[in-house]
Amino acid sequence: MYKPIFRIIIFFVMLTSAISAQSTFKFLRLDTSPRAAALAGSFVANGDDPNVIFYNPAGINLLSGMPVSFSFLKHLMDINSASISFSKEFEGIGRFAAGVQYINYGTFIRADANGMKLGNFGVGDFALTLGYGNQLDNNFYYGANIKIIYSSIESYSSTAAALDLGLHYAIPESRWNFGFSILNLGTQLKSYFTTKEDLPLDMRLGFSKELEKLPFRLFWSFNRLSDRYDNFLDRFKQITIGGEFRFGQSLRLRFGYDNEKRKEMKIGSTTSGLAGFSVGLGFIVTRYNVDYSFSSLGSVGSLHRFGISTNL
Repeated sequence: MYKPIFRIIIFFVMLTSAISAQSTFKFLRLDTSPRAAALAGSFVANGDDPNVIFYNPAGINLLSGMPVSFSFLKHLMDINSASISFSKEFEGIGRFAAGVQYINYGTFIRADANGMKLGNFGVGDFALTLGYGNQLDNNFYYGANIKIIYSSIESYSSTAAALDLGLHYAIPESRWNFGFSILNLGTQLKSYFTTKEDLPLDMRLGFSKELEKLPFRLFWSFNRLSDRYDNFLDRFKQITIGGEFRFGQSLRLRFGYDNEKRKEMKIGSTTSGLAGFSVGLGFIVTRYNVDYSFSSLGSVGSLHRFGISTNL
């Protein structure tokens, strides 16, 4: 059982380590789900939220019914983003899922070389994700996504196609879940100009553990393992950690920490403040789960996310 799992992971490590370049469509790395964001994006080993399609397509196999989720992100300045995810099981075939990610960067002034204003233009990115998952072995699942990505700046546009691959292994008796995924493996079909850029390749490995005698679930994820470093062990510095407390049947409190984001948000000799830390809460209103998260970027600002989900 375990040898095939490790062989598959090693194959993906070797494959993605050979790819390193400047990337476009970086909005694909943005957490839109408030629950995932409150956990600092440590969602690769999740299996009870339809937004797992954006982190590990194999996680959709553990979903039940027909869950649907809508999320909204109020970014810095006039930047706004939203996402929708949905999943449904087809007996004898497997589980399918779909997701949409959209981000609008606001309105900009169009001007000529002399500075004369010629009007306004918009900038936005869009991605459509279609996923499929099924059981590989006892408590062992696989999944794959196909992505169509579109980006526009004024009258210019760029398109791309990508593939996500994922594995999920569950140990129900001890409440352990392990996840592995490779995201955004693809190519730019049409570039803005003559130079093509790579997509933001991301390889993740993580786990979640629900404690037996405490209403708490721990999430841990190693991210961007495919990035190149001079020292191999530096790959494992991009860590995110999250925790979720359950209070009764209706309330959830969450927190998260992103080690790499805290480093990136440090400006000069100033302190990072609360950069890299996130908190959130979720509560149930009749059949609906309502979620909110706050993510700090230190002195740069903060992000607020809102979401609602239900099972149809």
